[in-house]
Amino acid sequence: MPSDAKILIVDDHEDTLYALESALAPLGYQVSRATSGDEALKEVLRGQVGLLLLDVRMPGVSGLDVVRYMRRVEQTQHIPIILLTGFGPNAELTSIAFGLGVADLVMKPIDPWALRTKVRYLYDTHQRHQALERELRELRALVKEHFPDPALAHPETRVPLQREARNKRLEQDRTP
Repeated sequence: MPSDAKILIVDDHEDTLYALESALAPLGYQVSRATSGDEALKEVLRGQVGLLLLDVRMPGVSGLDVVRYMRRVEQTQHIPIILLTGFGPNAELTSIAFGLGVADLVMKPIDPWALRTKVRYLYDTHQRHQALERELRELRALVKEHFPDPALAHPETRVPLQREARNKRLEQDRTP
C-alpha cells in the first residue's frame, strides 16, 4: 500500500461491518470502523482516511449528514465516499448523493468482487492525486526558493510579451 491512509467503514450494524471488512481483506488495505456518523466524523477529521464506505441510514447523524459536513471542510472535501443503502433504488437519494459528490451508491447486500473493484480504483486514484498534490507543493516551494521574483518564476507569463514583439516585427515587415 502506497500510504498509511486507511479505509473507514461506517455502519450501525456489527454484522455489516464484519461483512465489509471480510470483503475488503483481500485488498490488503488498512481498514478501520465506526458505528455512527459522529464517530465517523471524528475519525475523518483526525486525518489519514483515504476512502469512506458509509451507511446512509443510521440513528443520529446520518450518512448524508456526514457527507454534507465533509464537503464543507477543506481537508475532507476530496475524500472519495461510497454510500451504502439497504433500502433499494431511490431516485431522490441517488440525486442527493451524487449532488453531494459521492463517488458511488451501492445497494446491500453487497457483491464483494464489485465492491473490491470500486474500492481499489477509488482508493488508488485518490492516493495518486494526493501524491501529485504533495509533489506540486514541493515544486512550487522549490521554484519560490530559487526564483523569488514572481516574474522570473513563471516564464509563460513572458510569452504574451514575446508574441506582441513578434507580431510587431511581422507587421513592420508587411508594411511597404
